[in-house]
Amino acid sequence: MNEILEQALLYDFYGELLTAHQKNIYEQFVLEDLSLSEIAEDAGISRQGVHDLIKRCNKTLEGYESKLHLVERFLSIKEKVHRMNTLLEEKEKISTEELIREIKGISSEILEEL
Repeated sequence: MNEILEQALLYDFYGELLTAHQKNIYEQFVLEDLSLSEIAEDAGISRQGVHDLIKRCNKTLEGYESKLHLVERFLSIKEKVHRMNTLLEEKEKISTEELIREIKGISSEILEEL
């Protein structure tokens, strides 16, 4: 997965668990795409300080994900919903009974993940 997308997803799921200062710096770097120098100047800290803080935030967010797996589940369920939509779009190619069986199977997989 693209590193920036991964960081954004981790932040979406776990960002509220960071301190206000960490959230501010991390948002500027990941979501607003500001450089370390721009963030450092705005925050009144060194460029190295910003770099270290972002690394700590990444490690913290990844730690939450390794324990809770919310992003992993989200992506898995998203993929399963995509599979169901694909089946519905191609419904002319399979029987109604087969379509129903496939969708029930996928929905059962989703329910198991929740």
